[in-house]
Amino acid sequence: MGDGRPNRVRAAATRGAEMGRTAASRGAEIGRNMRNIDVPWARCAPARAVRETILQFVLAPLMDLYTRPRVYGRDVFNRLPHPVILVANHSSHLDTPTILRALPLKWRQRTAVAAAADYFYKKRAVASAVALIFNTVPLMRQGGGVNNGATEHVDRLIDQRWNLLMFPEGTRSRSGRLGKMRSGAAAIAQAHGIPIVPIYVKGTHEAMPPGRNWPSRRHLIARRHRVEVHFGEPIWPGRDEHRHEVMNRVRTFLEDEAVDGARPTVSRRRERAVSPVV
Repeated sequence: MGDGRPNRVRAAATRGAEMGRTAASRGAEIGRNMRNIDVPWARCAPARAVRETILQFVLAPLMDLYTRPRVYGRDVFNRLPHPVILVANHSSHLDTPTILRALPLKWRQRTAVAAAADYFYKKRAVASAVALIFNTVPLMRQGGGVNNGATEHVDRLIDQRWNLLMFPEGTRSRSGRLGKMRSGAAAIAQAHGIPIVPIYVKGTHEAMPPGRNWPSRRHLIARRHRVEVHFGEPIWPGRDEHRHEVMNRVRTFLEDEAVDGARPTVSRRRERAVSPVV
């Protein structure tokens, strides 16, 4: 009598194939759902003009009442073509407008922001508002697979040379410290053969931590919060590099900036790299 190993191998292979089909089916379903709740008109030329007007003449003056923004390393965009994946730490609702404002104009106008579908897209009115103001695109926080159709709507945008801003922690840090980072950004960048530009944002957690709907300031003559945006050198995923290793490189940049930013003085290199916010 045989030991039954061939049957077990066939059974395991069958289960693996079924799991693969289930994952593909699930990914396709997620992809359809994301396409259905996406707000593509927010990326048309009139919407881009309205968005820039809101950012420059509504959000920027309000933010300047509470924050003193500084931008470092923006010259990296002089050496890069579109598109890229922008990856940042996340500890405040101020992060998105702060980063968008720090980007050069031609980059800002071609950047979509990945937003949690289960948070911002539950109501169509809210989804339309955030899409218009920040050019958001829905993504599932728990993933769903990059290679099985779950990110097809994002892949299409990248193919159209849109940049994508992602917060791989998936949610705002309650403590302000860097949390666990998901690897979806690395998978997308690797699939398209494009770089990741890491971004370290400092000061937004102090200005408006989770739980607050407005920046904190005791009175009008109080000192504003210093907010900094540090753009790092592009990180190119290797063809065979595991996506977790790619994200480890991103994390190293963010952690190094956090440690360096905690020091009382700023290096001369960074002082020279500072850019005005426009």
